[in-house]
Amino acid sequence: MTKIINSVTLDIVKDSLIAIGNEVFYSFARTSMSPIIYETLDYACGIADSDGHLLTQGNGACGFIGLISPMIQAVIDKFGKENIKPGDVYMINDPYMGGGSHLSDIGMMMPVFYNGEIIAFLGNKAHWSDVGGMAAGSFTTDSTEVFQEGLRFSGVKLMDSGEICQPIVDMIKSNVRFPVAAEGDMWGQIASLRTGSKRIIELCEKYEAGTVRESMRRLLDQGEIVARKRLSECANGTWEMEEYMDDDGYGNPVLIKVKVTITDDEFIADYSGSSPQVVSPINTGYTSLCAGAKIVYMSIIDPELVINDGVFRPLRVITEPGSILECNAPAPTSCYFESMLYAADVLWKAMAPVFPEYLGAGHMLSVCAVVLAGNHQDTGVPFLIVEPTGGGWGASAAKDGEVGQFCVGDGETYNVPVEMAETRYGIMIDEYSLHTDGAGCGRFRGGSGSVRKYRAMSDNQSFTASFGRNKYPAWGTAGGKDGSYNYFEIFRADGTHEGPMGITARAVLNTNDVVNMVTCTGGGYGDPLKRDVNRVASDVRNGYITLAQAKKDYGVDVDPVTFEAVRKEEN
Repeated sequence: MTKIINSVTLDIVKDSLIAIGNEVFYSFARTSMSPIIYETLDYACGIADSDGHLLTQGNGACGFIGLISPMIQAVIDKFGKENIKPGDVYMINDPYMGGGSHLSDIGMMMPVFYNGEIIAFLGNKAHWSDVGGMAAGSFTTDSTEVFQEGLRFSGVKLMDSGEICQPIVDMIKSNVRFPVAAEGDMWGQIASLRTGSKRIIELCEKYEAGTVRESMRRLLDQGEIVARKRLSECANGTWEMEEYMDDDGYGNPVLIKVKVTITDDEFIADYSGSSPQVVSPINTGYTSLCAGAKIVYMSIIDPELVINDGVFRPLRVITEPGSILECNAPAPTSCYFESMLYAADVLWKAMAPVFPEYLGAGHMLSVCAVVLAGNHQDTGVPFLIVEPTGGGWGASAAKDGEVGQFCVGDGETYNVPVEMAETRYGIMIDEYSLHTDGAGCGRFRGGSGSVRKYRAMSDNQSFTASFGRNKYPAWGTAGGKDGSYNYFEIFRADGTHEGPMGITARAVLNTNDVVNMVTCTGGGYGDPLKRDVNRVASDVRNGYITLAQAKKDYGVDVDPVTFEAVRKEEN
């Protein structure tokens, strides 16, 4: 018999679950050892019900949205709930299983037992700085199979009834370049799961297990009701879009296409017809593709909604096994985010004219991921930088684009602060500024990208980077103009220059070599000739555009002294 529960109790338990999820999230940041976790926040934590259905999720990286539940369900499918015991912790990073992305993203899950029964599951997923493989950072742009990219855990038991499986820990420490950090991050993940388990048990003790279970069910059903109501308010129809990625790393074009169908109760994103998987590591697995689609879906449904599997019930994502968006083993996936984010962007571009109040023009798109390894000039101690790069976002129907933000897949993530980077790493940061190239003009202007210049302070440093959107600019919409491109270049101490380019693997930097990393300006929105003249004058004053660009792109003459502005036809 279903337990009757009043709405007040439901809201209390719901908010308690969200609070527990937040505590799990922040406790991991406070106990981890790698800057990419505690500074960049490249991780996610979530709570699921006893069947692995996501109830709430805290995200640093939006690219992990909805990846916790398929990870948990993959472990349940492999072991069976009847064989899962209190204190067990499982580890999974297999790109071809549920919740998979690339090997660097280590997932862990833990059951929560109350009175001898599973009441919930907890999961987290975090980017470890190194998991072995052919290159420092385990991030490669030239791998041809997954075995080159590091250790692969296809749902293994890390803790058995609360006891650590020491052989697995020993294997990890023997195969990664920074074993102390890896072990510290491992225990940080376990500690955050234990924190969540303790809080959920306390919730059961306060409200009884039956109440908590019913609240979980109601929470999922409520999410579905809200999502379907929103869909019923949307125009029904079918829309198609296709775009080419830069290439596969070998000069071959890669097509991403989508057919979107919206009915009163369903949102279908069909990626059939996209390119087959490739030999380079830009392939992605199915659940990561779903994560990209979920970002756009949530933007349309309601970005303020609590993320849970009930909200995602109306969403269907279709693709073809063996494609670049649902690759099969042993396809490499180190740079999976490039195809995942292009898939999200193509869906975004298809829907932008339909939902202009929610989706603006194109943004920087790529993580613009950087890996820099070497030895510190003062101590000789090895260092490793693994981080994203901020760039420009597209304008929207009501405002200019955001400047210097991370791509949609990174979400609420951050750079390592300059002072910390120069202290810990063997680099000097010669410049960190906005990329004001004046691109992306429109009634509302695309946001500026960024410029970062890293100067090597020791010899034989190794630089790897993948800057997508290197050949095709951020797209404008509703009459707005395209933005610009992402790229990097290397200025050698001997005066020679390499680039601009969008991809490299383990380029050697010696003392006083400088790598200049530049990200794009986002696309513009609306007719540039309708931009308010005072905004144009302000853009010139603040250095976003030049006097010449004001005149050419916006038809506005700006006085270089007083910054008074007049549109040409008013002269």
